[in-house]
Amino acid sequence: MSSKITGIRGMGDILPDETPLWQQIETVLRDTVQSYGYRELRVPVVERTELFKRSIGEVTDIVEKEMYTFDDRNDESLTLRPEATAGIVRAGVSHGLFHNQKQKVWSAGPMFRYEKPQKGRYRQFHQFDAEAFGFEGPDIDAELIAITARIWQKLGLEAIELQVNSLGTPESRNGYKQELVSYFGDNESSLDDESRERLQRNPMRLLDSKHPEMQSLIEAAPNITDHLDSESAEHFAGLQELLDDVGISYTVNMRLVRGLDYYSRTVFEWVTDKLGAQGAVCSGGRYDGLVEHLGGRQTPAIGWAIGMERLVEMVRLGDKLSADSGPDVYFVAVGDAAARQAFKLTEVLRDNAPDLAIELNAGAGSFKSQFKRADKSGAAVALILGEEELESQAIGVKALRTNEEQETISWDEIVTALRTRLNQP
Repeated sequence: MSSKITGIRGMGDILPDETPLWQQIETVLRDTVQSYGYRELRVPVVERTELFKRSIGEVTDIVEKEMYTFDDRNDESLTLRPEATAGIVRAGVSHGLFHNQKQKVWSAGPMFRYEKPQKGRYRQFHQFDAEAFGFEGPDIDAELIAITARIWQKLGLEAIELQVNSLGTPESRNGYKQELVSYFGDNESSLDDESRERLQRNPMRLLDSKHPEMQSLIEAAPNITDHLDSESAEHFAGLQELLDDVGISYTVNMRLVRGLDYYSRTVFEWVTDKLGAQGAVCSGGRYDGLVEHLGGRQTPAIGWAIGMERLVEMVRLGDKLSADSGPDVYFVAVGDAAARQAFKLTEVLRDNAPDLAIELNAGAGSFKSQFKRADKSGAAVALILGEEELESQAIGVKALRTNEEQETISWDEIVTALRTRLNQP
């Protein structure tokens, strides 16, 4: 016997019993963003490595430690995408989508990062992104946040909190970074090894440290909001006013800096305490300089990404969403002649009632075994075709979830009978 091939660590399978919940959540996400005018953009899973080095930043953990990078047969360095925004911007620049235009797009799919797998953090994970280009004011920031608030409402999520901050412009951040270098440098003996390494290269990331012994030091660090330029401060105040106007609660978290170099001004996260250490369900912010940095014209931009694995777990914990993917009808047919006729009748039913989900028994079997399959399928109704029904050109209709009596219906009346049974127009 050949040895069993196992899956790759941190890259899990989503099994048939799990996918109905995923599909229902994905439908809520897609329908909600599209109702706000966002259109789907699909981008490749593989991009040139340079794209992520230029956009995310070469001294970030993602680029330095976590990317799946390889050389193809032409010795070109390629990378499995660790996030979606860079690819979306690259596509927009490549196809002229941002030239004298405003764009609202969404995208979804798998991302890849080589990191230690744990609950809520995987090496292959899935994200749903919404991005807006060409909008300068805080109204689009507020809209993107309002979209997520509406998604949580539709999914029945309550234990989730919005945190917001402003990083200002790259120019205004320079002075703040120097102050952080001075502050943490004066307290270098209290830093862990990773923070010492980051101090000169990316001092704002020290504010992200989860090291327990650094928390009091971080809490006393200078605040970035004290270093905002006037336009960024006005933008941030405008965002807060709009959130207040529509009743979206939030907390200003002056330690929220996000881990990617391209962010500017507004940053935000939706966090929860229901998922252990991995508490961020949705993260986003402005990246007004990224389009120009990747070869396009200066274009204001903002977006967010929802971690699907974490969102699915949140919905599962909330237990307010029913995801039943079973058929409406299960067709039981015993005997070769009945099975052949059932195949034909099933396709006729699908032609005349395309909204009904019908599963036809495959693989033969006795009445008893087929009814077990019908019950396990979750169907509301079983259709029965045996020798007697075949001779009389009729079908037995049996309710599987209620106590209604079984009835026999002629072939040409079955569509009407099924709609009545299933309360469908």
